[in-house]
Amino acid sequence: MGAAVGCKPTLPVTTHLSFFQSFTAINGRTAHFAHTLNGIVRRILLWSVRPRNCGLTGVETVGFGTIAIKERLTMAKTILITGATDGIGLTTARYLAEAGHSLLIHGRNEKKLADCQAMLSALPGAGPIQTCLADLSNLDEVVAMASDILASGTRLDVLINNAGVYATPHKRAEQGWDTRFVVNALAPYLLARKLAPLLGSEGRVVNLSSAAQSSVELDGMRGERLLSDGAAYAQSKLALTMWSRYWGLNRAPTDPIIVAVNPGSLLGSKMVTEAFGIAGGDLSIGADIVVRAALSEDFANASGQYFDNDTGHFASPHPDALNAETCAEVVNAIEALLSEYLVA
Repeated sequence: MGAAVGCKPTLPVTTHLSFFQSFTAINGRTAHFAHTLNGIVRRILLWSVRPRNCGLTGVETVGFGTIAIKERLTMAKTILITGATDGIGLTTARYLAEAGHSLLIHGRNEKKLADCQAMLSALPGAGPIQTCLADLSNLDEVVAMASDILASGTRLDVLINNAGVYATPHKRAEQGWDTRFVVNALAPYLLARKLAPLLGSEGRVVNLSSAAQSSVELDGMRGERLLSDGAAYAQSKLALTMWSRYWGLNRAPTDPIIVAVNPGSLLGSKMVTEAFGIAGGDLSIGADIVVRAALSEDFANASGQYFDNDTGHFASPHPDALNAETCAEVVNAIEALLSEYLVA
């Protein structure tokens, strides 16, 4: 599975301008200082506490100025990260590799994927780093990637559905469905369903959501009506959050824990730079909470929940995600579109 069966980076579009304006104008310097110090503390702990086959999972930021250190060692995990060649995905992969976990990193650009594999493998104490090459807008490639992982016989403890897209020149995927929905909501659902037997009841699926969420228009998801970039992104992120909640709360005894996480708004990925023309915030803000969601005991009983890293707490997502009937309608629509791929 070295180079197998890419991805586009994830970053939110804001719908709560007053919050983001106050965050960047008032708390920006404090947040930057806190998370810079956060990174320094993490590295000290990784080098001073880490045994050979264990990973340190916890440096937790509280608010914007207080840092609480949670020292908890866990046996090395095997973790699949989609969209691991850029942004939050790459930063998360680096933190997990430094902690000695085995990684399957996914991307859609073969050279970038190989470069990331080489960089991560060179980190002191890094575990095995394997690559998975696939374009998530092509669901046949998603099925092939999942099949390769299942056939490899590798253990899998965590799936981090990080890959996402905001703007693309190809707004409709091969099937005619909206590409933003395919990459941001449908492909993660398909991959999670395919890999659920491998993850088992102790495994976790961490879905990167966003503060940008708006009611899902099913005709837009199906590509029957073209949506703007902002609308498609916000709707697809809500669709991801809805299926996370619906499946997570109704999971079978053998299904993995499923959580949705807003990693933080306007963090400094390529997507934010291209969409808003700004550098964005410290990517470690997002990577820290993704690592916690993947490994921390704080998330062990959080299946179906939504964590908002802008506030630092589990929170209520968009009201549609709290409506069981609306959630079921969206999940049924997703499963109808994916029916032939789910049985492939």
